[in-house]
Amino acid sequence: MKYGYFDDKAREYVISTPRTPYPWINYLGCEKFFGIISNTAGGYCFYRDARLRRVTRYRYNNMPVDNGGRYFYVKDGDTVWNPGWKPTKTELDEYACRHGMGYTVITGKKNGLTASQLSFVPLGKNAEVHQITLTNESAQAKDVILTSFVEFCLWDASDDMLNFQRNFSTGEVEVEDGVIYHKTEYRERRNHYAFYAVNAPIDGFDTDMETFLGLYNGFDAPQSVMNGEMGNSMASGWQPIGSHQVKVHLEPGESRKYNFVLGYVEVPVEEKFVAKGVINKAPAKELIASLTTDEQIDAAKAELRAHWDYLLSTYTLTHGDEKLSRMVNIWNPYQCMVTFNMSRSTSMFESGVGRGMGFRDSSQDLLGFVHQIPERARERILDIAATQFRDGGCYHQYQPLTKKGNNDIGGGFNDDPLWLIAGTSAYIKETGDFAILDAATPYDCNPDDCGTLL
Repeated sequence: MKYGYFDDKAREYVISTPRTPYPWINYLGCEKFFGIISNTAGGYCFYRDARLRRVTRYRYNNMPVDNGGRYFYVKDGDTVWNPGWKPTKTELDEYACRHGMGYTVITGKKNGLTASQLSFVPLGKNAEVHQITLTNESAQAKDVILTSFVEFCLWDASDDMLNFQRNFSTGEVEVEDGVIYHKTEYRERRNHYAFYAVNAPIDGFDTDMETFLGLYNGFDAPQSVMNGEMGNSMASGWQPIGSHQVKVHLEPGESRKYNFVLGYVEVPVEEKFVAKGVINKAPAKELIASLTTDEQIDAAKAELRAHWDYLLSTYTLTHGDEKLSRMVNIWNPYQCMVTFNMSRSTSMFESGVGRGMGFRDSSQDLLGFVHQIPERARERILDIAATQFRDGGCYHQYQPLTKKGNNDIGGGFNDDPLWLIAGTSAYIKETGDFAILDAATPYDCNPDDCGTLL
C-alpha cells in the first residue's frame, strides 16, 4: 500500500492517509526547544533535555496507537473531528500531512470545512507555534467550536511516569488573560514554567484532565469538546492540561487563523516573583507578543525556511537518479542535523528517559554535519571530551541539559574514545582549526581538573 510521496520542489514528504503502519514523525526545533510530531499530531516537546525538561507528556506503551499530542478538535454542528484524524478518528473527506524542513502541516476537510495545522519551532524561540486555519468552503455559514489540547508533563519525564502518589498531588496551573501557565514546583524548587496561549479571546478553558475528559472518557470523546462547553477547571494536583475553546463564525468562503503558542520560560532565581506568590510572567508575555500576529508567524516561518536553505546549500549533487539526488541534497543532511540536535536520545521509540546524548553516537554524528555548522561541531566535541576520565575511559552518555555524564549505563565501552578521535579529525579537516587540540577541557566534567584533546 502506498502511504505518501516525496515533493522534492517543496522539500516535503506528503502522507496521504492517517492510517500509517506506525506514527510517521517529524522533528521540530534547531537550537534549544525541540518537538516530535506525528502525522496525526501525536508526540511531545521539551527544552534541551527530553528527560529533565519535558514540557508535554507522552505514553510510550501505547505504540502504535499514538495517543497524546497537540490536538485541535473541530465541532461543526453535531460532528466532532480533528484535522489529523486522531484522536476522534472521525472519517475525513480529505487528509494530508506534509513533513517539511523543521515544520509539519496537517490538513483535514469535513463537510465543507477545512482545518489546517501548521506546527514549527521558530528560530531563537523556546516555543512551538501551532497555527490553525479554518476555511468554510461550503455555501452556508458555519458556527464552529475550536478546542485545543495539550497534557503537561511534570518536568522529569522518568519521575512523571513512575511517582504517581506524589505527582497526583503536585500539579499546579494558573490562568491569566486566556494564557494557561503550568507552574508545578515553581514555588518550591524550580525557576521555570510552561505556558499555552492563543491570539484570540477564549470562550472557555480547562486545565484539569478529568474535567476535560469526563469520567471514563478518552481523548476520542472529551466531555468538554462533545458538550461544546468547557468546565473552566483549575488543576490542583492530578493531571494538568492546557485547553482553550474558541467559538468561530465563518461565512461562506471565509477563512480565519488562530495562532497557538506552547512555550517554556526560565527566570533568574532572584526574579522568580514580582510580588509574594505572584510568578514573573514578563518573559512569557514578551515571547507571546513576538508570535501573535499572522505577519509575525509568516516572518518566523520564512526565517526557518531561509535557515534550511542555507544549511542545505553547502553542497549540492546533480545526478540523473532523482532518488540519489533527493537523499544527498535533502533528507540525508536533514537527518544528520536531527541527530546532531538529539543524538539517539529521543524519538517515538527511544523515550528520552533511559539515556542522554551518546558519547559514541554523538562522535559519529559529527561526520555528518560538521560542514553545515562547524562552530557548533566544535562545541559538541568539547562537550563530549569533558565526559572522559584521566585513564582514557568515558561515560557512555551524558545529559544535554547539564552536559554531565550519567551512570545509567556507566562506561567501559572500549570503542567510545576512538570515535572522538575520528570526529575531531573530521572537524579539523573541514575547518583547519588546530587550536581545538589545545583547548582546556575538563576531565569527568570537573572544571578544576582540565587537560587538552592532544
